[in-house]
Amino acid sequence: MKLIGPFKQIITLANLPLKGKINEEQLEIIHDGGIIIEDDKILAIDDFNSLVSSYPQIEIEKIDTEQILLPGFVDSHTHICFGGNRAKDFAMRLDGKTYLEIAESGGGIWSTVTQTRNKTTDELKDITLKNSTQLSKQGITTAEVKSGYALSVEDEIKMLEAINMANQESEIDLLPTFLGAHMKPKDFEGTNKEYLELLVKDVFPQLQSKKLANRIDIFVEQSAFTVEEGDYYLNEAQKQGFEITIHADQFTAGGSYLATKYNALSADHLEFSEEEEIKNLANSDVVATVLPGASIGLGMRYAPARKLLDAGCCVSIASDWNPGSAPMGNLLTQASILATFEKLSMAEVLAAITFRAAKALNLSDRGTIEKGKKADFVSFSTFDYRNIIYQQGQLQPTSVWKNGKQINL
Repeated sequence: MKLIGPFKQIITLANLPLKGKINEEQLEIIHDGGIIIEDDKILAIDDFNSLVSSYPQIEIEKIDTEQILLPGFVDSHTHICFGGNRAKDFAMRLDGKTYLEIAESGGGIWSTVTQTRNKTTDELKDITLKNSTQLSKQGITTAEVKSGYALSVEDEIKMLEAINMANQESEIDLLPTFLGAHMKPKDFEGTNKEYLELLVKDVFPQLQSKKLANRIDIFVEQSAFTVEEGDYYLNEAQKQGFEITIHADQFTAGGSYLATKYNALSADHLEFSEEEEIKNLANSDVVATVLPGASIGLGMRYAPARKLLDAGCCVSIASDWNPGSAPMGNLLTQASILATFEKLSMAEVLAAITFRAAKALNLSDRGTIEKGKKADFVSFSTFDYRNIIYQQGQLQPTSVWKNGKQINL
């Protein structure tokens, strides 16, 4: 058992709604506070001096500078397991080249598929681990990691094995998601439906028998899989007991309909969600996960986060870190920029990268600083928590704790 503090402010994010808008007045702020951890859980949060008096024999980890404490951040949508580099693609996109022109020059997602297939399991594990270390330095203590850059039965399994191996060595939690339905691979000679049938028949059983992933994702879009194809695939996933998330409404609407139909944990992207889609999401328990990194990377419109919140949705913000459309991988910077364009309150941003993001991963044991929750938190050297969003990611964490243990930054 250990007491850590005093912190200038502890922003607990406790007792806030899972859905809808939040204003700053709703934030619980403990001034000059301390936090007691026992094993990997939070035992108590209160005024630091009061805790010292209540626990006179407790070990104290003294904080000597002004610091703000927040729950550890949760990045609920990443693609950090991949081979290769797509800087050439980005340069061509800046030069005005189309997706087809980039693909014809050897770029595009297929270049990542080729380079990922050429990596060994250990190499992919090391890449994922290296990227997860970068996430931890940003204050992220839990991250989802997708497959989907191998697009064959054997190589998708290899990716998931690498992600699980990385999780065993990572200082933060890495949750695997199977995204074999990212697109139909160029070297598969059958139809989209036949490819999905292959995944259901040959991969789903291995996910369960080898305990590789309990989450299924699919890219529902004109360039990937139709709503009808997604309907078949998600029905099979649901029948077999998998949790569901969907790449939805990124370029055209439709995917979010499937998310509500199958009560998915989340519908991610939503840049082209309109009033009907927003209303459907608000009337469901699906988390609306917005990905400003993809909008920045592609130079396209942002998801309508303000409208989603005003309608009553649970909105999370994730980085979408990937080598193609969202190479930045800086959650706090992206969330701060989105807040500027979509007029999100600081409370809404912080909720979206903590407990609301945890809900997108079906996790209720983290995301707030409360008794009984995981001792995952992050501190920043500043006198006011608002500086964290105000400086748009320039202010970096001073310390990060995972399961009560401080991570070496």
